[in-house]
Amino acid sequence: MIWEFNFALFLFLILCAIAAITVRNLLSAVVILSVYSLIMAVLWAEMNAVDVSFTEAAVGAGITTLLFIATLSRTTRRSED
Repeated sequence: MIWEFNFALFLFLILCAIAAITVRNLLSAVVILSVYSLIMAVLWAEMNAVDVSFTEAAVGAGITTLLFIATLSRTTRRSED
């Protein structure tokens, strides 16, 4: 494993988590969480846990993103504060 690559992915993962919490637009938050799941899938693959990586990519980045977008299409797009 290349530790520099893993460290860069980990930093980008933290950046995505902070961005998903602080962003005001809900659709943007869904897209950021999808990117978060894809980065986690790459990190799992780097740790030789390919089965977990496939599950994370399919469920986290695929199905969950589609369900969130379908939910957002039926509700308002901005949070009220």
